Amino acid sequence: MSSAATSVTIAALPASGRPPLYTPEQRARRDATRWTWVQGVLAPVQFLAFAVSTLLVLRYLATGLGETAAVASVLVKTSLLYAIMVTGCLWEKAVFGRYLFAPAFYWEDMVSMAVMALHTAYLAAWWNGWLTVQQQMLLALAAYLTYAINAAQFLLKLRAARLDTRGGRS
Repeated sequence: MSSAATSVTIAALPASGRPPLYTPEQRARRDATRWTWVQGVLAPVQFLAFAVSTLLVLRYLATGLGETAAVASVLVKTSLLYAIMVTGCLWEKAVFGRYLFAPAFYWEDMVSMAVMALHTAYLAAWWNGWLTVQQQMLLALAAYLTYAINAAQFLLKLRAARLDTRGGRS
């Protein structure tokens, strides 16, 4: 690469040294789609369900009390996860032109697949009576740990997008 091309490439990067999360066109599509609003509502609702469910599952594991509440909370959390995953795919398609694994969200989507697999494994175990209730609750906690990692990934992306905006970037 010539030195002129190198200086142009470096000049196109924000001070952070990483490319902006969205092109101007993607940002416009993100701001125009209703799925951005849906994601903005579902994400905190799902996080609240996660927090409450985690407490109920831990209470059950510690005391043996509240099995019905713990199970119901995992089912609610899992339902919200499925809703946010479906609408997230629609959001990604509207913004990036593909349902999953857009380069800007590749690793978040990869971890989301693990989150979905663990939550689905919980549903299968619960529905079919596989594992003891205690083992099912431990599986739910493994799913929740993976979800917490994934939520942190998305929060970091949200922060990056806001930093891009503040810096006058797209």
